[in-house]
Parts: sequence; C-alpha cells; structure tokens
Amino acid sequence: MSTRVISIIMGGGRGSRLHPLTKDRCKPAVPLGGKYRLVDIPISNCIHSGYNQIYLLTQFNTASLHRHIQSAYQFDPFDHGFVDILSAEQTHSSDQWYQGTADAVRQNMHHFHGADDDLFLILSGDQLYRMDFREIVTQHLQTGADVTIAAKAMPKECVHSLGVMRVAEDLTITQFAEKPKDAKVVQGLVVGTSVRARIKHAQPGQDYCLASMGIYVFTGKVIKEAMETAAMDFGREIIPSLLGKKKLYSFVFDDYWEDIGTVGSFFEANLLLTTDNPPFDLYNHSHPIFTHLNYLPPPKFTNCTLNHTIVAAGSVITSAKISEAIIGVRSNIGEGAVFERVVMMGSDEFETEKERRRNRERGILDIGVGKNCVMKNAIIDKNARIGDNVKLSPEGKPDQWQQGDLYVRDGVIIVAKNGVVPSGTVV
Repeated sequence: MSTRVISIIMGGGRGSRLHPLTKDRCKPAVPLGGKYRLVDIPISNCIHSGYNQIYLLTQFNTASLHRHIQSAYQFDPFDHGFVDILSAEQTHSSDQWYQGTADAVRQNMHHFHGADDDLFLILSGDQLYRMDFREIVTQHLQTGADVTIAAKAMPKECVHSLGVMRVAEDLTITQFAEKPKDAKVVQGLVVGTSVRARIKHAQPGQDYCLASMGIYVFTGKVIKEAMETAAMDFGREIIPSLLGKKKLYSFVFDDYWEDIGTVGSFFEANLLLTTDNPPFDLYNHSHPIFTHLNYLPPPKFTNCTLNHTIVAAGSVITSAKISEAIIGVRSNIGEGAVFERVVMMGSDEFETEKERRRNRERGILDIGVGKNCVMKNAIIDKNARIGDNVKLSPEGKPDQWQQGDLYVRDGVIIVAKNGVVPSGTVV
C-alpha cells in the first residue's frame, strides 16, 4: 500500500487508576505477562501490520519506558522504521504539559511531517488485543472516510460505562452517546441486521451496541483541521464535533479486547493468560508480541507444584505450590511458598551471593519472596523484598487501604515496586 500511515500511541496521563503500579513508571511501561510491557502490544500490532513509523507520546515517569524502547526496538536502517518517544516539551508556542489526547498530538504535529493524504493511526498504550491495522486502513480508504473509529460489539447491558455510537447499515456513524444510562437511549443504539452479521460471536437473542475502542484513523487533512481548534481530547471533543461535518465510519472489531485501565482489569487480564484456552494467547506464533531481547537462563524448579502458571526466564522457585499465577523474569521464591492468583513481576537484575551477604549484614532482605510465604490475590511489583513467613491477602481490607509498601486496590493486595515487607508480616 503506497499510502503513508503514521502510527501514534498515546502514553496516557498519570495513570491514577493503576496506582501504585504507575507510582514510578508510566502506564505503557507497566509489565505484562511475565516478560512484556503494555506498550509492546500496540507496537507489535503496528509492526505486524507493516506500519513501522511509530510515535509514542508520553510525559510521566518515562525513564524506564525510554530504556525499554531503546533496547527492544532497533529497526533495519534501510527500511526507515522507528519507534520515537515524544515527551512533553516546552517550545516557543507552548510551555504546557499535554492537556489531553488531542493536545498531545497537537503539540507534536511538527514532528510528524504528515501530508494531507497521509493517514494518522491513533492508538492507546494500555489495551490488550491483536489487530491487523491494514483492515481498518483498507476500509477507511474504500469508504472515502475522513475518520474511521474501531468499535467493539458489547451486550447492551454492559455499555453504561462506555462511549457508544449509533451506526447506519453502511457503518456511517450517526450518533454518539457517552456512558448512556437510560434504557430507551441504549435500545436506540442497538445495531441493525447487517451490522450484527459482522459480529461472529453474537449470541441468539442478545442485543449489541458498538463501543468505541479509542482507536482512530484520520485522513491527514482532517486531523490538521481538527488540530487548529482548542479541543483537548479526541473521544470527548474532537470526534463528536466532526459528526455531521465529516464522513465518520465505524470499523467493527470482533475479537478479544481489554482496556487495561484499572488495577482490577490489569490483574484479571494477566491471570486470564494462564487459562487453558486464553482469548489472548501469548503462544500465537503467527502474531508474536515483541519485546526486549534478554539472554536469561531458563527457569529452575525444585520440588514444586505448578498449575495454570506462566514462569518467565531467570526464575528460581523452590518447594512451592503455585496456582493461577504469572511469575516474571528473575523471580526468586523461597521454599514452602503458597501462591494463589498472584502476578509477580520479578526483578530488573540478579543479586549475586556477595551482594546478598553484604545486604544481610546491613539488615536488607533479598530480592524476591522468602520462605513459607502465603500470597493470595496479590500483585508483587518489581524488585520487591519480602521476608520469611509473610502472609498477604486483601480479604477484609477496604479499597484504598495502605500500609507502608502495601496497597489494596480493586480487591487485590499490591506490594509496590522496590517495596519491602518485613518477615512475619500478616495482612
């Protein structure tokens, strides 16, 4: 395809709903599935689609993201591919941080060098899905659309917290409704016969609406015009303002898609990867997820029982019972540990025995989980140091509870990145 496609991944705001996972990193840098980062998902989708001119817009806690991108994505210099991080910067025209998704694009338009007939592919950095973007681009060109919006069919009972669109039988968008609560309004958004036929997994007797996925294709001329306004956000301002003025089409995406917006959704999406037939399969060899290449040894187990568990390279686990868990790179789990529904992110570096001895002399725990620990419904962030005989569970604790490096969010107990949990702690 001769049309140039410029891919722009939105790095998100402060990620307050993912706190404390975003306490020391931005949302796209949050680890996923034991060895990946959230940002690897949209980048991998772009690369598999043949779109390798990728910009990542972010502004909060970007250091670890920079390191990851620089080490993971090195393109052949002859194909002009790149992943370029554009952080908020002061210029002669603006000294403000990004005020929203549209404002982030506006402040960086001079970096994109886009022509009127180029296409801008706007993506989110915190979603889990596989998509061949060539399909939405092809539909955009064939329909002569100014803007095409990817949409996920959702049962009408589940759309009260989503941005929903009404579409005609030819997929043109005729109405937007943000988080509709009124039953009559929702019923008016139910898709018709021809659109329903595009939903392969539609259940008989179930009505569906189309919810925006926050994935947009803009014609270059149209996005330039939109950037001349004062609107700050694509979903809330830019897109609705174009209704009736430009040709807006919906692209129906009928596959797994999860918005990783909260600790709860992040936790469940990770654990879903460990099931027998996960809707998002990490072992799909035709569409692998790319990430930083490391040269770690394979995981080592001694007298362990593991069930529905993914264990990343470099991990050492001794006499443990683990069920429904993601164990990240370089994880150390001491003997007698019992894990049930746990996401452990591992560590950034191995500790040598000399370093451990020196740390112990100073009263510093080893990185990892000590002996005889019990973890249930827990996230253990990177480089955590957990002593012996620690028992952690969110049961009985209210949301927003915090004690030291321990947090409870959405029914999950979290050990913060670089957190320390003394031996004998029981929560």
